Formats: sequence, structure tokens, C-alpha cells
Amino acid sequence: MRSYRTLFRTPEFTPFLISFAAFAAAQTIGGLALGTLVFRATGSPLLSAVSMFGPQLAQLLGAAFLLSGADRLPPRAILSGLALAFAAGTAVLALPGLPVAAVFAVLLAQGLVASLGGGVRSGLLNEILTKDGYVLGRSVFNMLWGLMQVAGFATGGALLTLLAPRTCLLLAAALYVMSALATRLGLTARPPRSSGRPSVSVTWRTNGLLWSARPRRLTYLGLWIPNGLVVGCESLYISYDPGAAGTLFACAALGMFVGDVAVGRLVPPALRPRLAVPLRLLLAAPYLFFVLRPGVTLAAVAVAVASVGFGASLDLQERLMSLTPDDLAGQALGLHFVGMSTFQGVGAAVAGMVAQLTSPAAAMTVLAVGSVTVTLTLVALGRHEAQRRGSVSVRV
Repeated sequence: MRSYRTLFRTPEFTPFLISFAAFAAAQTIGGLALGTLVFRATGSPLLSAVSMFGPQLAQLLGAAFLLSGADRLPPRAILSGLALAFAAGTAVLALPGLPVAAVFAVLLAQGLVASLGGGVRSGLLNEILTKDGYVLGRSVFNMLWGLMQVAGFATGGALLTLLAPRTCLLLAAALYVMSALATRLGLTARPPRSSGRPSVSVTWRTNGLLWSARPRRLTYLGLWIPNGLVVGCESLYISYDPGAAGTLFACAALGMFVGDVAVGRLVPPALRPRLAVPLRLLLAAPYLFFVLRPGVTLAAVAVAVASVGFGASLDLQERLMSLTPDDLAGQALGLHFVGMSTFQGVGAAVAGMVAQLTSPAAAMTVLAVGSVTVTLTLVALGRHEAQRRGSVSVRV
């Protein structure tokens, strides 16, 4: 499947995207509004960064206890319920006078229930599309995420000049309800992909199986750590320049959109693996420029160029699927998204702490150096593993 026309003729693909679009718009508008609200209330780069990305840390707990449900629960019901849970939580966050501690308690609960979302959604996409259409479909999915971030952050930035952050949170809650309705009305009820009941023991056992193979481990780490450190850089946009944060988020999302279009549609499949490492290096390198504390225009260009590097995840996800049995696809992708979210939360927390001690610009530079270092280390480990496996094959 190499054409968008064929892709959009696939039954349920369009309503699947509409549902996700509303969810993504709610996340971007709500996240920017909440980060702004917390920064205005506390003046803390750390708390502002963690309010936007820290809840993703809670998904690690969800992965430990709930992730087996990604393949063992009906996907339409889970996605509808997840959107409604986010709507309720976001409405609570809009309550006047809500203490900061209560804000983070709500975000913790949202993070726990969100741990199922990535695996269920990606596993469902894997069912809707044929295997040869997964990368193209995933690229469209990522492109939509990028477009909704551009639109959401740009709209959120504009709305915050006209409306109070709490009003913007209520708007986000309404978008979550729209996502739930689109899921319920646009998708058919499918049975779970795997038999049996979800449980903690099954979650742990399957996660252990997925983590046990060294090639999968290296693929997971390549998806998680460089990405998470760069998202830590993004979490500092508000404290770097509160007035331009919406612009910076929108430019970063635009760059991600360009990267997904290029990798998913324009790059031949045989060439994609060769671009994975250069794209991961591109993801971090422009943030080294922030040591000079650039103005808004140069900063916007830098973050847009850097975000093209997010396209590397398409090749890495395709590699992960090639290393994973079909009946574990949902949990494998769920583990990826939970790990990615966790490391994004870690990146945001580390970035906030470094910025608290130094400055947002210095923290961005430090995390960019870390991302480049991790990418080069994983490349060296991957080559060593390939040489080792080749040596074993020769001996056999």
C-alpha cells in the first residue's frame, strides 16, 4: 500500500483519524493552558514542565499493572472510556482555586489510565490496515498528530491571549467528549486480539518476553531515550519565552509533520533504515544552538528543523513490529508508547531541574548533548550485536 488514496479507502481508517484528531487537539490546547496556569501560579520552570509532560511518568505504573489489557480488552470501548476519563479530569483541572498538589493528583490519575491508550490505538491501527500499509498509515497518523499540535498550540496560544487558562481547559474537555463520540459512532466493535483476562501477572510476563530479546531492547531504547530528552527541551518553551511558547510548539509540530511525510511517503522502504541514525542526530543537534539564547525567529527555525528528526520513529516502529509476534503487537506497541511517555516525563523533569539551577537555554543544551550521546552509544551497541550474531551464524 503506497498511495494515500488506497489508504483512505480502507474501512474505518477515516473515523479512526477523526477520533484521534479530537483527542490530540484536546491534549495540545489543554496542556498549553495547564502549563501556563501553573507557571503563572508558581513561577517555576520545573512545575510548569512537569505539569505538561510529567503525567506521562505515571504511565510507567500503568505499564506494570494494566498493559496486558491492550490485547485482551475490546478496543472501541477502551478508547471511548479513555477519552471520557480525560474529559472529566480536564474539567476538574479547570476548577478555580484548585491547589497545585490536587492538580498533580489528577494528572497522575490521567497518566495511569492513559497507559492503555497507546497500545490499544496502535494495535487497532494494525488491525484496520494491512501489513504493507502500516508504515504509510502510521506516518499519516503521526502527520495528523503534528498538524493537530500545530493547530492546537497555535490556537491555544491565541486563545490564551483572549481567554483565561481555565476556559481553555473546559474547551479541551469538550474536545475529549467529541473524541469519545467519534470512536463510539465511527468504529465497529471488535473482540480482543488475544484470549484470556488481563492481569498483572500476564502484563509482567509478556513485558519480560518483549524485553528479553536484545534487538528489541535496543530498538525500544532508540525509540525512547533520544526522543524523551528532546521532549525535555520542548517542555521548557514556556519558561524560555512565555509569550512565544505557542509559536515554538507549533513550529516543532510543523517540523515533525514534515519528517513524517518525508519518511512515510517519499523515502523508499529500502532507504528508511539508513536514515534512522541521521534523523535521531538531527532531532537533538539544533538544540545545541540554544546555548546562544537565540531570539524567537531563530529559535522557531531551530525547533522546526530538529523536529524533522522525529521521523526516525517510523523506521524503528517498523523494525519493532518485524521482531514481534502478531498476537503481541498491541502490548509491544503499548510498551513502546508507555516507555516513550515515561522517558518524555523524565526528560521534562530533568530539564526543569537543570533549568531551575541554571537557565532554560542551558538546560536545553545539556539535554541535546545527552540525546546525541545516547544515539551514538546505541549505534555502537547495535553494530556490536550485529557482528556478534553474524559471528554466531558463521560458526553454526
